[in-house]
Amino acid sequence: MPRPFPYRRLIVVGVTGSGKSTLAERLAEKLRLDYVELDALFWLPNWVGTPDEEFAAKVDAATRGERWVVAGNYSRVRSIMWPRAQAIIWIDYPLATVFWQLLKRTIRRTWKRELLWNTNTERFLPHLKLWSDESLFRWLFKTYWRRKREYPQLFAMPENEHLTILHFSSPDETDAWLAGL
Repeated sequence: MPRPFPYRRLIVVGVTGSGKSTLAERLAEKLRLDYVELDALFWLPNWVGTPDEEFAAKVDAATRGERWVVAGNYSRVRSIMWPRAQAIIWIDYPLATVFWQLLKRTIRRTWKRELLWNTNTERFLPHLKLWSDESLFRWLFKTYWRRKREYPQLFAMPENEHLTILHFSSPDETDAWLAGL
């Protein structure tokens, strides 16, 4: 008989396009946890970011409970979430895998005109401008190797020793783990 999953407060981290939101949403459904998407708390209409103090208050309120899973990496609210969490799931896929996932997601969101957070939608052309801060592909290339260095250092810090780290290196590994819960 499998043991029940012992964690009720989880954070899913990884680079843009790695599948943080998808995994967090699936976990929330499977484990009956509240689903907290940091992008939904941060982005206001017209892609305007929420001011830091207001964003922190939203994250604080969303993670006060006993049963939640957060999708996101915002370092500005890490000091609120990480002390409350029991486990962090690090999606650490190869760059080519993440790039492909991000490309497919961006095309799908653009084609279907998916409504994201607070009336925002994605447009494809700005993402092709790799020199622009609007490009998620630029953001991926800018942060991919930094996250690979940064996360192990953060996990090793004394204030984070209470966290269990679940590290997944491929979508198949993640899917197999999720299926086994």
